[in-house]
Amino acid sequence: QVQLVESGGGLVQPGGSLRLSCAASGIDSRRYTMGWYRQAPGKQRELVTTITGGTSTNYADSVKGRFTISRDNDKNTMYLQMDSLKPEDTAVYYCNLAFWGGINYWGKGTLVTVSS
Repeated sequence: QVQLVESGGGLVQPGGSLRLSCAASGIDSRRYTMGWYRQAPGKQRELVTTITGGTSTNYADSVKGRFTISRDNDKNTMYLQMDSLKPEDTAVYYCNLAFWGGINYWGKGTLVTVSS
């Protein structure tokens, strides 16, 4: 049974930093593209960033230069380093693993609130 568990969310002031983690179990995640998505109140879920098994990365324009995705295959864990956070980054952040055949696995999400 594949499980993705996010952690690291919380309340941070504008300009601050947070590091999210996504621990995978029940699957060797290194073989698959993984990513972070977010959903702000009243908005649709949107792509933040992805990382392939070969560690190629892709970022939404809104987070380029501020967020960094990485993975530790030995720990079966993916990370999202978020710097220079803005109030508009406030959202529930979800971990995703893109399996074969269009199957996607999702975590339950972790809330990030950027506010003074």
